[in-house]
Amino acid sequence: MAAYDAIILGAGPAGLTAATYLARFRRRVLVLGAGAPRASWIPESHNTPGFPDGVGGDELLRRLTEQAAQFGADIRQARASRLTRVGNVFEVTAGRAKMQAPAVLLATGVIDRMPRVAGLEDAIRRSLVRMCPICDAYEAIDKRIAVLGDGGLAQREAAFLGTYSQQVTVIGARAARRLSFTETEIKWAQPRGLQRTFDHLYLALGCEPQSALAVDCGAKRDKEGNLVVDMHQMTSVDGLFAAGDVVRGLNQIAVAVGDAAIAATAIHNRLRDAAG
Repeated sequence: MAAYDAIILGAGPAGLTAATYLARFRRRVLVLGAGAPRASWIPESHNTPGFPDGVGGDELLRRLTEQAAQFGADIRQARASRLTRVGNVFEVTAGRAKMQAPAVLLATGVIDRMPRVAGLEDAIRRSLVRMCPICDAYEAIDKRIAVLGDGGLAQREAAFLGTYSQQVTVIGARAARRLSFTETEIKWAQPRGLQRTFDHLYLALGCEPQSALAVDCGAKRDKEGNLVVDMHQMTSVDGLFAAGDVVRGLNQIAVAVGDAAIAATAIHNRLRDAAG
């Protein structure tokens, strides 16, 4: 069984940042990524620090991966199916492979609840459909904006967007079936043959934190399903850390990399103290 100083589950901004830190701390670190991270959906971010001209999600992930690998992090595409505590170490199962480490960092993120609308993925990549007003509402100033969702979440998102545009309309989730996309607009077919068009559609349907592996290992969650961590990003399970979107609902790259830096440093110090 392969042994590491730390295993990171998730190869998004949080996981890759933590990998860079741990590798530069001269730790043997493994990163397991499972498919495209949520950040890969970003057409172009203009609020990511250090990129005044913007950066696409794929390009950002490429740079973060290259940086972590440059310092020796072992980065693989494999989905962890089980996480267990065995004595003083954690055992991670991914397919037929098993790995162990005294510390594990979950950077598994969240999965957005998506409506069933033809052409949705392409519309997201063209920035017609958006999921984060904190990230990109500035680019929607004075645009025609629709918010898809029900209840308090949709109303709060609409109120937030009201800072940027006076043309904000909330559409109930059931109306998703009446949405369609052109190259430049969103069309909403209304009863009696009427139709409205929008420049951007924000999804306010919520998301699911990917915390099951940690919970199965005994970690506590809050009422929203986010993992509860201390000031060093450690969960209620000793030696099990978490960073990024799986910890808090803000879902920001800058927050994720900050969490990761804190967690990686705490892991390094923990290992150093254990070595005497």
